Amino acid sequence: MPIQNSKDSGVTGAAKFVTSTVGNTVGGIGRTVGNVTGALGRGIGDTITGATGSAGKPVGDAIGSIGTGVENGAASVAKGVENAGQWKK
Repeated sequence: MPIQNSKDSGVTGAAKFVTSTVGNTVGGIGRTVGNVTGALGRGIGDTITGATGSAGKPVGDAIGSIGTGVENGAASVAKGVENAGQWKK
């Protein structure tokens, strides 16, 4: 007879399954939104830089950096949500 891990059986196991599923879903959505926002910011920044040349480069670079910052922040939050859903510290 196999030995079961009692901490992941019954109600606790069901709760971990539900929170893990929800955490992974919310984390995935958050990461997707962050990736899209980051790509959009960098694209707009590159467009401004390309259209205005060196005069608009600081503005274009700033917008691109904001996009990357949002993307990185969203990825960090998404990882935290996924970890919480898996009951990790």
